Amino acid sequence: MASSTFPENFNDNSIAQPVKKKGRSAFSDVLKRSQRLYARQLEGKTTRQLVIEHANIEGVSETIGWQDWNRVKVWNNEDWEKDRENLLPRLQAMRIRLFNKAVKKGQLQTAAQILDSLGKVIGESIETVNIQAPELSIRVEPKN
Repeated sequence: MASSTFPENFNDNSIAQPVKKKGRSAFSDVLKRSQRLYARQLEGKTTRQLVIEHANIEGVSETIGWQDWNRVKVWNNEDWEKDRENLLPRLQAMRIRLFNKAVKKGQLQTAAQILDSLGKVIGESIETVNIQAPELSIRVEPKN
């Protein structure tokens, strides 16, 4: 995953920023709380489950939990933009390693699926394969 940096002077106007008043969290506390939610997002839970648990763990309202989640969404978008250009070559390398392992272990169905996936990436469509494949038709004639 991309290494995302969180500068100390992080200021995104699209996200509600906490105001330093009595009873409110400092921005550094909000940032750390949001970073903990960011780290937990890969636990396999739905967004709502994550936000509700986050609010309970952090001792904040559900509304504040959703504000933290909005910060996490911005970070996810930043990560995706950073990783996007490197993703295709990484996926291709993983597919090729997986193909080699599948063939080595005799898992030919898995190998065939991986080859289909590789073919789609390079532009080999199902229509192209169907056009190039020979057509076989069988007709049964009645007995006389």
